[in-house]
Amino acid sequence: MISDPGADNSTRHPPEAQVSGGTLMLSGSLVIENIDTLSRTHEGAQVIDISQVRHLDTAGAWYVVDMQARLANGAGDVEITGANDAQHQLLETVRRNMPPDDEGDSKRRSLTDRLEALGRRAVSAGHVAVELTSFLGQVMAALGLMVIRPRRLRMTSLVHHMQEVGWNAIPIVALMSFLIGVVLAFQGSVQLRQFGAEVFVVDLIAISVLRELGILLTSIVVAGRSGSAYTAAIGSMKMREEVDAMRTLGLDPIDILVVPRVLALMLMLPVLGLISDISGLVGGALMSWIELGVSPSVFQARLVSNTDVWHFLVGMIKAPFFALIIGIIGCYEGLKVGGNAESLGRLTSTSVVLSIFMVIVADALFSVVFALVGI
Repeated sequence: MISDPGADNSTRHPPEAQVSGGTLMLSGSLVIENIDTLSRTHEGAQVIDISQVRHLDTAGAWYVVDMQARLANGAGDVEITGANDAQHQLLETVRRNMPPDDEGDSKRRSLTDRLEALGRRAVSAGHVAVELTSFLGQVMAALGLMVIRPRRLRMTSLVHHMQEVGWNAIPIVALMSFLIGVVLAFQGSVQLRQFGAEVFVVDLIAISVLRELGILLTSIVVAGRSGSAYTAAIGSMKMREEVDAMRTLGLDPIDILVVPRVLALMLMLPVLGLISDISGLVGGALMSWIELGVSPSVFQARLVSNTDVWHFLVGMIKAPFFALIIGIIGCYEGLKVGGNAESLGRLTSTSVVLSIFMVIVADALFSVVFALVGI
């Protein structure tokens, strides 16, 4: 506790505070033992006089400075008078260490502030879009060079990543699609039974799974599973300065780290999409048999006769583009990781969210384009 060394150290003098002629007169001992007996509301005072204060410690100095701020908030500048040198130094020390006023943060933001925040976010999103486009160009250029010079492609790394993103993802993708088919068949049967059109549940399942849900949900699962793994793996190498070491040795991180991962995704996502379609149809056929009595042979016959092959091709056309989006964003965010674990976790989360968002946006754009061309 800091105190005025030249003042009377006795705490037997109770503190008093009274307002007279616009002046708040403080007297007695302003110390931590009795500071809570003083009122903190003294409206109308424009001057605080502490010439009669016998003893002042840090708690009393805080009371004086806080009272000055409270009075100044409603009545302009408030002056503190009557302080000796020791008291003045103590008041200045307490004033410098007062916590910041958070009232401004709690106030409602004006329309201008909201527009400014929106503009800053738009500019930030524009910068990210430009950087992602530039990164995509680098990856495509590296892929083009590998077509000309196949020896640049690291087959061992490619096969490894194909196993990680493809083979190891089959169980979760197949189970998810199977359950989606079951849900579609069950919900569709409940609604179509009201109109005596239960047999059309086959068309519902086929079009939904083959055209949209199969590849879209598979891409979302892959974005959460493999896209985050790409960001975490490359980000960990960036934290350990392994990426900088590659550049020092004259090796291009795009060729070594990015291209095999992106290419593995582009090769394996169509395969996962095919497995997803088959699992969804099997789940739908099983539930249709149980719930509606549509036998597997009837389900197969109606599927073949009433389902256009373009429904399947539409999903397969989307797959490489979705894979490119997931791979580019996952690797891009990984290369942005700094030297701390906080940035690794934050950018891994950003990678998953941004990948899923962009996949859904791309799916919507594909739907519009296919509708315009009549597919």
